[in-house]
Amino acid sequence: MTRLPPDTDSLTAFHFKYSLSSLVSHPSEDTESEVNMSDTLIRMILRQAERYGSRPALQEKVDGHYKDISWQQMADQSRISARALLSMGLERGDRVAIMAPNSPDWVYADLAALSCGAISVPVYHTEGLSTLKHIINDSGSRFLFLASPFLTTELAEQWEDFAPLEKVILFEGETEHDNFMSLESFRQQADSVTDSRVDQLVDAGKGEDLATLVYTSGTTGTPKGAMLTHNNILSNIEACSQLYDIYDSDTCLSFLPLSHIFERMAGYYFMLSKGVTIAYAENIDSVPLNLTEVRPQIVISVPRLYEKMFARVMERVLAGPWVRKQLFFAALKIGRAHVNRLLSGQTDPLPLRIGIAAAGKLVFSKLHERLGGNLRFFISGGAPLVRNVAEFFLAAGIPIYEGYGLTETSPVLAANKPDGIRLGTVGKPLPNTEIKIADDGEILVSGPGIFQGYWQNDEKTGEVLTDGWFHTGDIGEIDDDGFLKITDRKKDLIVTAGGKNIAPQYLENLFKTDKYLANAMIYGDDKPYLTALLVPNFDNIEKYADYKKIDYLNHCDLVNHPRVLDLIRRRVDKIQDELPSYNRIKRFTLINRDFSSDEGEVTPTLKVRRREVSNNFKKVLEGMYVAEGHGKHDAGFCVIENSESEDK
Repeated sequence: MTRLPPDTDSLTAFHFKYSLSSLVSHPSEDTESEVNMSDTLIRMILRQAERYGSRPALQEKVDGHYKDISWQQMADQSRISARALLSMGLERGDRVAIMAPNSPDWVYADLAALSCGAISVPVYHTEGLSTLKHIINDSGSRFLFLASPFLTTELAEQWEDFAPLEKVILFEGETEHDNFMSLESFRQQADSVTDSRVDQLVDAGKGEDLATLVYTSGTTGTPKGAMLTHNNILSNIEACSQLYDIYDSDTCLSFLPLSHIFERMAGYYFMLSKGVTIAYAENIDSVPLNLTEVRPQIVISVPRLYEKMFARVMERVLAGPWVRKQLFFAALKIGRAHVNRLLSGQTDPLPLRIGIAAAGKLVFSKLHERLGGNLRFFISGGAPLVRNVAEFFLAAGIPIYEGYGLTETSPVLAANKPDGIRLGTVGKPLPNTEIKIADDGEILVSGPGIFQGYWQNDEKTGEVLTDGWFHTGDIGEIDDDGFLKITDRKKDLIVTAGGKNIAPQYLENLFKTDKYLANAMIYGDDKPYLTALLVPNFDNIEKYADYKKIDYLNHCDLVNHPRVLDLIRRRVDKIQDELPSYNRIKRFTLINRDFSSDEGEVTPTLKVRRREVSNNFKKVLEGMYVAEGHGKHDAGFCVIENSESEDK
């Protein structure tokens, strides 16, 4: 049944546009799910293609403008690629790797592999050759779709190290290497295979077949291939379909890597299952522009995007005239009052309803327009969402529904939803998922989304799957109303020399809400007190330095300047003023760059890899425990350009 979204254009009353309860319609009994658990992913998507035909399934920006790709075109291109793979000898159960940024070509390659009964193996397009080599050899991938022209030469030179690989299909460019072929040449191979052969393989697929190997190392360790079946992912789609009303007239802006299971399920398979059009952002930096071009109803991201949006809004407000600031904070106060009543189940009195309508029209409407004007809600996952960021967007009438999951769980385990949201939590377990807390606080989960184990790694599988329960490695608690709160990663917990257990993410998230700080990592395992590496928000630090007439030539000068260090110390002390003494950092070091994926310090979804950061900054971190008793010992540290660690 095709359903249209609720009318959200009227500004005449509070209950139309700027009320959370109207921006997102609540799930209703007649919401139709397009998921059939006897299906496979490819059969579900092809059925949608038959249903929607000429309507847009995907959108891609070409020559400065977004162009539509219809459902039929998507199905046709995927079928051509499937026939080409079969002509080159692909068989059911073979692995096909994809290393490319989000694009329609990524989708065609994935759907082609699924059509053939093969297993799709995504690789982050930002990874280097060593990671690609490990994934190709471990998975036994016979074919690789590759977008990066920079890796082509290196891959050709080291071809013998990629033993299983038979052909590389280049999304861009050409090469004379025998084992590489252009996308055009690849598609020409399809002529020797009939559509009926593809149809036979699609029909032969079973829900228990492996759909994908998703390689994950999290924040530590060598990448392991998590085995997910069609049923694993379909069960997640089916459960999420019960949480939100999503319409086939909606558009979703996609920019998180499709190599990550969160985007792959929530921003790709789930959206197609609901008939949603998926528009691909040019890149992460172009998201603000693409929002205004695409005007989506749904955006899915990690918390870092929302934190940056919040910081940008606050920066503009604080830099504006006095009257504008007063109007903004008055509107925010009204919005928060509405949020507090809404979350506690109370209705708004008439004066508050009038106030929020005025706040929406005079203040929050500008934010809505910057986000495209049609946005109903955000979905957040992959890392903890800072509470005051979530509260701000709720007050502005754009809810962020925070969820929780892992690659090994297909991925969503719990989520907030329109009729069940609690700030500071990741919501309640999905309808088909059971969650319990172990004696040591670890979150254990069971349900149809739990993976089949790690590819060819029984030892690691046995470490996380016991007695039908998956050990998440996360620490959490469930409140009296059933909402799950994540405290930290089990392996990230800091145990000080005094025996105190510290959850570092909580304090790190507090620091990241400050306008002068962009990132933070807490340190202190087996130490007498906590310390931190702090990354300044250099845009705001530079403005502060200019205002205070502080001379500087570069970021190294700024992080070492006494007045900048004093500013950050005052901000840090204010942030942690109400925390117990053992949960405060005693010393910090400002560094002149953010944690870098090039240095292996963050995951592709921007989570800090503590071990790598600790290794790269070992002398700096240990130095904060020297000279005991000599003041706070705050300092700056300048990382030399292009160095792999502080020792170079």
